[in-house]
Parts: sequence; structure tokens; C-alpha cells
Amino acid sequence: MKKILVTGGLGYIGSHTVVELQNSGFQVIIIDNLSNSSIDVLEGLTNITKTAPSFERLDLRIKADVIDFFKRNQDIEGIIHFAASKAVGESVENPLLYYENNLNTLIYLLQECKAYGINNFIFSSSCTVYGEPDSLPITENAPVKAATSPYGNTKQISEEILKDACSISTLKSIALRYFNPIGAHETAEIGELPAGVPQNLVPFITQTAAGVRKELSVFGDDYPTEDGSCVRDYIHVVDLAKAHVTALQRLLLNKNETQFEVFNLGTGRGSSVLEVVESFEKTTGEKLNYKIVDRRPGDVISVYADTKKANEILGWKAEKTMEDALASAWKWEKKVREIA
Repeated sequence: MKKILVTGGLGYIGSHTVVELQNSGFQVIIIDNLSNSSIDVLEGLTNITKTAPSFERLDLRIKADVIDFFKRNQDIEGIIHFAASKAVGESVENPLLYYENNLNTLIYLLQECKAYGINNFIFSSSCTVYGEPDSLPITENAPVKAATSPYGNTKQISEEILKDACSISTLKSIALRYFNPIGAHETAEIGELPAGVPQNLVPFITQTAAGVRKELSVFGDDYPTEDGSCVRDYIHVVDLAKAHVTALQRLLLNKNETQFEVFNLGTGRGSSVLEVVESFEKTTGEKLNYKIVDRRPGDVISVYADTKKANEILGWKAEKTMEDALASAWKWEKKVREIA
């Protein structure tokens, strides 16, 4: 069994990826500092896969601890790196935290990759690198625009760091540019559990339906879209998780065409905020209390992926529907809130 390190493996996307890795026969070791996750997720992972992944509570910003970890785990064959701060608004308010947490940790990991000959590295990137697109759908060849937030900038810089590291070593890396992950595992053992007020649409929807939030704010209905609300490419988190396993296997089997590759991960279809609200109501039978408010600064009008490269070259395709994602998100929310 190949041993794979998953950083941030108790987080939302990380935990779903751990499930898919274990289901595919990999031995997983998780590093997480629990700054935006819960130790309870370990129980959920074990319940789903019937195998408890190894876990170390470790802050990747502390270089000495990173060095010590790799001294004790010299048999790691691949890394999937999720551990990063990810709230756009917070990054504007506290940019230095984001640069420290998102860049230093990557550098420390890559230094250990070089020291121990770990050549397979999957990086959690984002469609934020594209900014406001010139045309839709967005292909991997679309220009990377000037970042509109320190968070977005850390993703751009991280990709440049990886590209440079690959160019002077045997390192092979794939950056996966996510669009908008939603949903939860069908068992409701793991799901999205944001700390504080949710930054993303679907957890805000489910918390509003559960009575945790008074109402959902829809930021603007005067955009140049079909119904006036922003359009995004919402992808089920389980589909997204499976893409990481496919990408890892691509590197392990030396099927990569270049040492640094980039793939968009989305459905290839855009859905507006109001469409998601309507779909949630239809899927769950729950009526949502929402109101239209002013536009939010920095929101891109419309973003969705061209998935041809991921479909044809990576050999991966999103399979689950919006309804699947929303039903699973509501099932998870009800479990968290113990709603019958």
C-alpha cells in the first residue's frame, strides 16, 4: 500500500479525498492543525471506510516540526496539499497571515520532498486565479489575471513556486483548479462545517433552512445573467475528491505529459444563485427565507469551467447532479443540528 500524506485532511475537501484514497487502497496519513476543522472528522472517516487513517496534529508553519515529521515518515510516496487559509474577506483584512500560512507551508513541504525524493505532489488550487474571465467557459489556457485578494494571490504564487520547483528537480506536480465545491458524503458522516458565519452559498442555505440563520442574502439581482444573480460552477465534493485520486495515480504511473500540469475541476455548467435556491427548495421541500441585497464588492459575474482537458486527458468527469449535492448537504446539516 502506497503511503500518501494529506495535509489539511480533516477539512472539507481533504476529508472527502481521504475517503476516496482509502477506498482506492492507499495508506493515508493526515496532518492538520485543527484551526478550521474538527478532530471528530476522524471518527466519520473511520465509520465510512472502516479504516482509521493515521493522524498527526501539526502546524506546517513550524519548520522544525515539518522536518521532524518527514524524518519519521520517510516512506511517503505522494502528497496532496490542502492545508491553507481560504476566506477571501479574511485575506484582505489579514494578508500577512495568508502569505505565511499558504506560502511558507508549501515551501517547507517542497524542501522535504527534495530531501526525501518524494516526487508526486497534488496541489489544491482555485479558479480564482482567472479573475473575471474574458470568455466562457474558462479553459486552462485562459490568462491568469491580477489577483483581487491576497488569498487569490497565494494560489497564483503557489502555482509559480511549484512550476519552478518542478523545473529544477524530479518533482512532478498537478495543480487542480477547483470551481465551487458543494454537498457532503452520502452517509452524512462528513460534510462542510464552516467556523462562524459561512463564506459559501450552500452552507448558508442549509443553515438558513435549519433556522441557524435568519435569512439568506442574495447579493444582487441586476447582473447581466439570465435571472440577474451571479453564476458559478457548483461541483459535488465527492466528484472533486475522486479527481485527486485520479490525478495522484496519473503521477504515480508517470502518465503526466509535463512535470507541472494544471486541470480545471468543475461540471462545465453554470448555475445562478437563484437557481441554486430554487433547486434546494424543490429537492428538500424546505422553503427558504431569502432577500435580495446590494452587490458584494469583488464578486465576479459569471464563472464556469471548460472541463474538456480534465475529461479527456486526466480521465475524470463530474457525475453527480446539483440535486444530489443539495440533498446530501441538507442531510448533513440535519445530522449536525440533530433535526429529524
